[in-house]
Amino acid sequence: MHIQLRIVPLSPTVGAEIGGVNLANPLDDATYDELHRALLKHKVIFFRDQNITPEEHIAFARRFGDLEVHPFAPQGEHPELLVIAHDENNRGKENTWHSDVTWRLKPSLGSILRALEVPPVGGDTLFADMHAAYEDLGDSMKHALSGMTAVHDFSRVFGRNLPAEKMAAMKKKYPPAQHPVVRTHPETGEKSLYVNRAFTSHIIGMKPDESERMLEFLYSRASIPEYQCRFKWRRNSIAFWDNRAVQHYAVSDYFPHRREMHRVTVIGDTPV
Repeated sequence: MHIQLRIVPLSPTVGAEIGGVNLANPLDDATYDELHRALLKHKVIFFRDQNITPEEHIAFARRFGDLEVHPFAPQGEHPELLVIAHDENNRGKENTWHSDVTWRLKPSLGSILRALEVPPVGGDTLFADMHAAYEDLGDSMKHALSGMTAVHDFSRVFGRNLPAEKMAAMKKKYPPAQHPVVRTHPETGEKSLYVNRAFTSHIIGMKPDESERMLEFLYSRASIPEYQCRFKWRRNSIAFWDNRAVQHYAVSDYFPHRREMHRVTVIGDTPV
């Protein structure tokens, strides 16, 4: 029997905690529809106390679309499941505002991250509403950004330690992607800023210094607290964010403690 979900917003613009659902169970159509609406409205939704297996994690994600296998991550028993673990030998390094895999021609629809082990304090994740960031721009800036295209390149992050031969092969397989600086959400029609510090290299048609200045301004919009929410993890907490509408920042303040997360990513569409 379908149970009405409890939805508690975390901020006026972005983020909501969802209660009343056990993600270990297959989603009925009514629950799926409610969660889908909540994701589109709040852009990132959170769940607590979800003691699920990797198979159940993958099954939940697959309800929302086909799943990605990350080409730069080790492949374990479940290729769709990305393990992100940091400890005293491996300091956290996802502390840059970004959207996942924007270097793909079809970046992700969304990512579903589950906490398996959390530090005693710290290790929060922040999310920024890039639609709100766009909406607060002046009309002249919106007009200037209209029609601009930026290049997104995996090598800015994942190419740091690749040998030249491997880099050339991966560049051939995953050439730099061109996406609009302002993308239109395929389901809501909302416009959002779609450049990020991790993967965006430059804006096409601008001089390098002009491109850099424009990108620095646009990157800075994610850092405005009014567009943000902050999630404090507990074991078996889950965050499901819409990569088409938010950026996120994993706070790396917990060294040398251990933090282990499992992520499954739903493939999206080509931004327009």
